[in-house]
Amino acid sequence: MIKNMPNVDAESIKKTDESKLFQGNQSNHPPRILLLYGSLRERSFSRLATEEAARVLQYLGAETKTFDPLGLPQPDACDENHPKVQELRELVTWSEGMVWCSPERHGSMTSVMKSQIDWIPLSIGAVRPTQGKTLAVMQVSGGSQSFNTVNQLRILGRWMRLLTIPNQSSIPKAWLEFDDNNRMKPSSLYDRVVDVMEELVKFTLLTRDIKDHLVDRYSERKESLAEFKKRIAQRSEE
Repeated sequence: MIKNMPNVDAESIKKTDESKLFQGNQSNHPPRILLLYGSLRERSFSRLATEEAARVLQYLGAETKTFDPLGLPQPDACDENHPKVQELRELVTWSEGMVWCSPERHGSMTSVMKSQIDWIPLSIGAVRPTQGKTLAVMQVSGGSQSFNTVNQLRILGRWMRLLTIPNQSSIPKAWLEFDDNNRMKPSSLYDRVVDVMEELVKFTLLTRDIKDHLVDRYSERKESLAEFKKRIAQRSEE
């Protein structure tokens, strides 16, 4: 035990290794960003918003992929071998950051959005596909401005151990913000989308090479060490 900290396991706690926070060798490939949207409508404003976000991200040098939720079954309606589930999970594993954009319906995110998130596991074997990756949250609304959905998405992002960036986008009366060519009109709302995507790219570049170190937890190291000692003891008794 550590002096003055009798409840701390000295074998599991460790000081921050600054060399891991400021590595010299950094990835030089474009940031990989996955975009998810929460509506199946033919003219889905959450999809149009993610398309606009993807254009900004590509201009900023990122590589983007967007998942089409059409055909994704409800969670527990089938197993994870369903092709759409596998497609989603492979894209999440590929990504280094994500954008989640949902309409607000009855004061919350849509079931389409929630189903996609629910199909993303916290772990696949020893791999945690979301932990330490970046996330930007957005919402579109048919009426006045609201932040219910982005707030809920933030809670889910924390639960999925994602690094959710501070900025966010909420687009009220979305039907007024897109022209006949399905492009977002110039406005302060469009400028906010650009702000959010800029911030997402910056945070992704800053954290992608050190994400494992950023989310390395004392409690998990302590648990792993105890399990390791238990296995060693069992083997010695055999």
